[in-house]
Amino acid sequence: MRRPFREHHLLQILPAFEKQPLPLDVYLRNYFRQHTAVGSKDRKEICEAIYGMIRWRALLDHVADKPLNWETRFRAYSRYSPAELQRDAAIPAHIRVSFPKAFYDLLANSLGEEKANAFCLSCNEPAPTTVRVNLLKTTREELFEKWKGQYQVSLCTHSAAGIRFKDKINFFGTEEFKAGLFEVQDEASQLIADLVAIKSGERFLDYCAGSGGKSLAIAPKMKGSGQLFLHDVRPIALQEAKKRLKRAGIQNAQPLPSDSPNKSGIRGRMDWVLVDAPCTGTGTLRRNPDMKWKFDEEMLHRLVAEQRQIFAEAMTYLKPGAHIVYATCSVLPQENHQQAEYFLQNFPLEQVGEPFSTFPVSGEMDGFFGVVFKKKKG
Repeated sequence: MRRPFREHHLLQILPAFEKQPLPLDVYLRNYFRQHTAVGSKDRKEICEAIYGMIRWRALLDHVADKPLNWETRFRAYSRYSPAELQRDAAIPAHIRVSFPKAFYDLLANSLGEEKANAFCLSCNEPAPTTVRVNLLKTTREELFEKWKGQYQVSLCTHSAAGIRFKDKINFFGTEEFKAGLFEVQDEASQLIADLVAIKSGERFLDYCAGSGGKSLAIAPKMKGSGQLFLHDVRPIALQEAKKRLKRAGIQNAQPLPSDSPNKSGIRGRMDWVLVDAPCTGTGTLRRNPDMKWKFDEEMLHRLVAEQRQIFAEAMTYLKPGAHIVYATCSVLPQENHQQAEYFLQNFPLEQVGEPFSTFPVSGEMDGFFGVVFKKKKG
C-alpha cells in the first residue's frame, strides 16, 4: 500500500537517523537538500511530527502496539494525546515526561522532583524563536518597525537587542540577515553576553568562541575600539565565525586557533575573558530533543572535569584586577553553582554580584547560567 507523501518521508527519515551520529537538525537539513521535491509546507509538517515523536518517544513506546518500530510509534503519536496521558498515574513518572530513567533520576536529585517534572515537560515543547539585532548597523526599534507588518513579532522583555518571532521563518534568506542586521540568538544567551561589561578600548578573549555568537553580541559595546580574540579548538567553527564577523561589520576581532603562536603574546593581558564552557546543554534540550536519549552520567562527570581544566587555562590570559565570566547552557548545579564555588576556592578570585540563571519554561528563554569573577591583585 502506498503511503501518504509526508508519512513516506517521515518513515524514511527516522530509521535512517537512528543509524548515524549527526544531530537531528543537521540530519534533517541534509535530507531535504537531497529531496528537493519536498516543499516548504511538507517540510514544516514532517519536521514538527519528527520532533514531536522524538520528544515523546518513551511515552510512545509505552502505549504503541508491539513490536516497536517507527511506524507503530507514528500510529500512537497520531492517536494519543501526551497531555491526557500525563494524568495516568499508573505510568511511571519518567515515562510520563518522556525522559530516560537515569537522566530523570539525576534531574530529580539535582533539582527536586517538582522542578524536574516542569523541566522535562518544557523540554518536550518547541523553543521560542529569538533574534538579536546588530546594534553596530541598526536599532531594535528600526528593525521591529520594518518587521511588524510582515511577521508576528514582539520585543524581548529582558534583552535590549532581542526580538521574538511567533513562527519560524527562513531567516538566512532575508535581506536583513544578508546585510548583517541581526543574528538568531536566544534571549538568555544574549543576557550572558551582557555580563561582559567591557568598555571601548579594552581587550576581550572569548575562550570557547565556537562560531562567535557571544562575541558578535559583545562587540557593539566596544564601538570598534580595543580588540576581540576568538579562541576555539575547532578550526571549522572559527571559519564560520570569520564569516559572521565580516557580515556583522566587526573589524576589531581576531580568530585565535588553538595552535596559534600569537596565544603566548596575549597571556596576562586581557581585561575580560568569557568561558562559555562545553556542557551537557540541558538548558537547550528542547532545541535538541535527540540529545536526551544520548545522555549518561559519565558524560556529566567528564564535562565537569573538562570545564575546570578549560577555566584554569583561560585564567592565564587574565591580568590582575580584570574579569572572567563563566557560563553554561545547563540547568544542573554540578555544572553551575558547584563549579562557581570550586573556582572561588581554587583561584585568586572574588565573585562580582549574584550569579545569573534562567530556567526553560513554556514560551520563554532557554536555561543558562553565568557568573562574573574578578581576579585579585597581588
